[in-house]
Amino acid sequence: MAGGGGVNRKISAASARAHTRRAKQNNSFKLPSGIFRKILLLFSVGILAWAYQAILPPPPKTCGSPDGPPVTAPRIKLKDGRHLAYKEHGVPRDAAKHKIVFVHGFDSCRHDAIVADALSPEIVEDFGVYIVSFDRPGYGESDPNPKRTVKSMALDVEELADQLGLGSKFYVIGFSMGGQAIWSCLKYIPHRLAGATIVAPVVNYWWSGLPANLSKEAYQQQLPQDQWTLRVSHYAPWLTYWWNTQKWFPGSSVIAHSADIFSSADKKLLPKIASARNHTVLSALVRQQGEYESLHRDVIIGFGKWEFSPLDLDNPFPNNEGSVHLWQGDEDRLVPVTLQRYIAKQLPWIHYHELPGEGHMFPFADGMSDVMIKALLVGEK
Repeated sequence: MAGGGGVNRKISAASARAHTRRAKQNNSFKLPSGIFRKILLLFSVGILAWAYQAILPPPPKTCGSPDGPPVTAPRIKLKDGRHLAYKEHGVPRDAAKHKIVFVHGFDSCRHDAIVADALSPEIVEDFGVYIVSFDRPGYGESDPNPKRTVKSMALDVEELADQLGLGSKFYVIGFSMGGQAIWSCLKYIPHRLAGATIVAPVVNYWWSGLPANLSKEAYQQQLPQDQWTLRVSHYAPWLTYWWNTQKWFPGSSVIAHSADIFSSADKKLLPKIASARNHTVLSALVRQQGEYESLHRDVIIGFGKWEFSPLDLDNPFPNNEGSVHLWQGDEDRLVPVTLQRYIAKQLPWIHYHELPGEGHMFPFADGMSDVMIKALLVGEK
């Protein structure tokens, strides 16, 4: 009995432990079948929704709209319904002997018409110079153009000239990023041009015809963060807004107005530029409709895939009835001089002017506007 009772107690203890284990196993939490996959799916959808919102630019605050800035400048209405704001300089339009359309650069507006602002009164009067500058789409008070292309830049210039009655032919001048619009004019409206001047024009490193090794070398001269900005705009334009607004990596030094982009010659000119340009006021005006349809769209178009390469252009003035001038500083840290030299060699009909020791901002140097205007209008150097 005693032995049997001991056995019974051992069996009871073992049974108790087994029972306890079964109870714990039975009481452990188990997800219903398939719920884990549903949670993972919801999590993935949430991440995608966040990512979509991060890369989606906000709508522009169009001038004249209920939540947009007021319209203060004269504007024309284009055929597609957009408006272009403009500013007139020089002699009255009707009395002008030479009529010029000026195209501003990156992060600028109609008030940044350096060639017009720095032109001497003597040149204005002697040559009867009239200049109209305008806000490119999305800048200042010109309506954004979500459908902007390389070609549309030239068509905007042509329609502005027609609505202002500048005649069958007119001159064009473009500075920096605005120089790309002049290449577009030479391609799409050469029959409307009396002459053209391209001042330190921004080069697209992916233009066909540029030697790969030369483009790569010039590209690598840019600051690392600017290389990434251009790379994103070219290969993944849909990420441009996110890249230029994220805080994880350094963004564009140009958008940030970093002094690192300027040469020593440029830095000497900065006080003069600051005195001539109310930076705080103009910066607010330039970007007042939003940075995406102005700055970011500029980068997307300027460094995206072009419908043509400037290196394939034909001479627009085969009978020397006009001329095309390209001005470039050899110490420009924004636009490598090596690329401009190559382009000028491939287009021998271009009058190439290389300025030793000058950077990107040389148009602000004393007397430079007079020199460039004389070269364009009468061929003087």
